[in-house]
Amino acid sequence: MPSTTRRTILALAAATLLCAGTARADAEPVKVGLLSLTSHSPSIIAEGKGYFDEQDIDVEFVMFQAAQPMAVAIASGDVDFGMTALTAGLISLAERGAVKLIGGALQETPDVEGQKILVSRAAHEAGVTTPADLEGRRFGITTAGSSFHYMAHKIADREGFARSSMELVPLNSVPAVIASLRSGQIDAWSITPNIAEDLVASGEVFEIGSIADYVEGYQTTTLFTSARIMENDPGLAERFLSAFSRGVADYNATFVDETTSPEESEAIVAMVHEYVYTDRPIEAAEPAIRAGAMRINENAALNLASIEDQLEWFKSENLVPASASLETLLDTRFVETR
Repeated sequence: MPSTTRRTILALAAATLLCAGTARADAEPVKVGLLSLTSHSPSIIAEGKGYFDEQDIDVEFVMFQAAQPMAVAIASGDVDFGMTALTAGLISLAERGAVKLIGGALQETPDVEGQKILVSRAAHEAGVTTPADLEGRRFGITTAGSSFHYMAHKIADREGFARSSMELVPLNSVPAVIASLRSGQIDAWSITPNIAEDLVASGEVFEIGSIADYVEGYQTTTLFTSARIMENDPGLAERFLSAFSRGVADYNATFVDETTSPEESEAIVAMVHEYVYTDRPIEAAEPAIRAGAMRINENAALNLASIEDQLEWFKSENLVPASASLETLLDTRFVETR
């Protein structure tokens, strides 16, 4: 794209952000947890385009490196809303009456390429070329009870080898897992396609399978908030979901269905780049932001069957109390469930 056109587009994005950033004096301040991933774009877009302002919400983003600390921050009141995978920590906090899962976000769907199973160059050269070869291998996770832990065990279950035969290596953050995979300190990992494609393109990592072959309809990420908000100010959650859902529509149109105009698409990329792949100039970050985006559920709809399957897995591994239930975990009064 000619540089003059890009400057025009970036100026448009900056103007949009400036306009949206002028919050009403009476807007309710809300802190939203973010991971530096394209899948977190709906909140970024909703803030950038003023959708939160229209709901009288003044958003401040708080960055995290992994899912579990975000759940703890919401329980403590340091953050108000988050979007991330279902974790043991989140379920345990819900059992203690601290947090509630209020909607769905990223989901594996048949029409869109989903999460990839990756191996290091060293593992690939040693013969790990299919997921069946992961028995006895080192699989990277952020923390015990994370989505990566769940995906590793679903692979083991489907391939017919013992879960315990796969060595799980907790590394606390996504960047740490990436570094360990690149260097061969771990053998395997699974992640969303935009990150996976970037790693495979480096030549240091190889793709050997897809999570969709092991987990049907996987509700990869969810939206959650504090039980306090759902009890004392449910209207705030409803307004948040309304703005977030408009961000989802723009995200899907831009990155999945590719139906937005070139100018609008570029402006949205510029908004996302404020928080994602910030270590690269936008010209280098744009392909990675766009690559392999997975669909996010319209209007934050939630796949209950997937949540129930995940909950039962957490129980089977004794990662959450045996008494954990959907009733204590969920408050889906404002979203469709299926």
